[in-house]
Amino acid sequence: MAIRPRSLLWRTFLLLAALVVLTTIAWFEIFLAYEIEPRARQIAQNMVSVVNLTRAALVTAQPDKRRELLQELAQREAIQVYPSEPGEEILPLSDRPLQHLVSEQVRRELGPNTRFGSSRGGLRGFWVTFNIDEDEYWVRVPRERLERPIATQWLGWGALALALSLLAAYFIVISVNRPLRALAAAATQIGKGKRPEPLHESGPDELRMLSRAFNQMSSDLARLDQDRALILAGVSHDLRTPLARLRLGLEMSGGDEQLRQGMNADIEEMDRIIEQFLDFARPEGGEAAESTRLSVLAGVTADHYAKLGHALDADCKPTPATSIKPKAMHRAISNLVDNALRYGGGEVKLTTCEVKGESVLEVHDRGPGIPESEAERLKQPFTRLEASRGGHSGSGLGLAIVDRIVRAHGGRFELLSRSGGGLTARIVLPSAG
Repeated sequence: MAIRPRSLLWRTFLLLAALVVLTTIAWFEIFLAYEIEPRARQIAQNMVSVVNLTRAALVTAQPDKRRELLQELAQREAIQVYPSEPGEEILPLSDRPLQHLVSEQVRRELGPNTRFGSSRGGLRGFWVTFNIDEDEYWVRVPRERLERPIATQWLGWGALALALSLLAAYFIVISVNRPLRALAAAATQIGKGKRPEPLHESGPDELRMLSRAFNQMSSDLARLDQDRALILAGVSHDLRTPLARLRLGLEMSGGDEQLRQGMNADIEEMDRIIEQFLDFARPEGGEAAESTRLSVLAGVTADHYAKLGHALDADCKPTPATSIKPKAMHRAISNLVDNALRYGGGEVKLTTCEVKGESVLEVHDRGPGIPESEAERLKQPFTRLEASRGGHSGSGLGLAIVDRIVRAHGGRFELLSRSGGGLTARIVLPSAG
């Protein structure tokens, strides 16, 4: 199965590396293509000169000196001459383009009857025939005398150039990838409701513009969040004064008891909604995180509701210690329990456990539940379900507050259908490691 890199760093680096390697190979092939014909011409000229000089030396030498001449050529020049014999074993030249061009040019100079071989009697070399009168002779020249191998220096310099090109490509990609990673990390911080440190506005113009725009966006979001919190807190605070007067007036009015109880219930509902506005507007950044267990906070919350006389079944198994802001997380758990008590049909259960090293808290109820397609929408502020669980009044901020707090802790908040009917609200927090 092909392994495809997912990061921009390795995708870009491998693309540049492939481009450099292919360019180097193409350059080498072009070099060979343009160099092969001049090399063939030079080799052919050398071979023709060797054959002509050897023939001339044998023709002009005295018969009793020819053996010494042949020995001298073999010792000093590694050129060997043998008479052609019937039935001798000759291997033809290979089909390499260079040897084909050399044989054509040598035959053009020495005559059409010139024969070639790469081995004679098991002795390898470059073999060419020539004639003296009616006699045919073979002259052998070692291949290394005619076909020079590619110099190792060329290979070394080529490998060095390739390595430097790949190194430069890597640093180019790193210079682009580093600010993008910083941007991704800062965006993650914003997603968790935190304000990241301003990004360094350095590098190429495009990256500087991107960093500058992100810093401006982060600053604008922080200012909007502060303005929203100030407005909500101010409005909520101002509403509590007339509510307190209404409550006092009802107590002193002496009117119908049933009417007073109904109006008091409405005032309590309004006060609860105002409290949710304050919770939503309250920043979480001022509270210091502590290493504690989610199961401990859940147990404290369950005891609180038990003292108030609510029917809450708790099963808080130990969970790993993790970094938690206790007040904020207690507010999130309380919101879930309040929702379950209000909509859950009287059967509410609070559980905690450890799953694969993560801390999991669940609040179960047996209410009408919510459609799966509406789960994500209900996490948005001021969103309420019109059907099923929507028969009660509310601000639509309870689940949004929970989602905001959980995301600030790096966790997940899920709304799931419960087996047998009802809803399961789940908080999952990562381990401290």
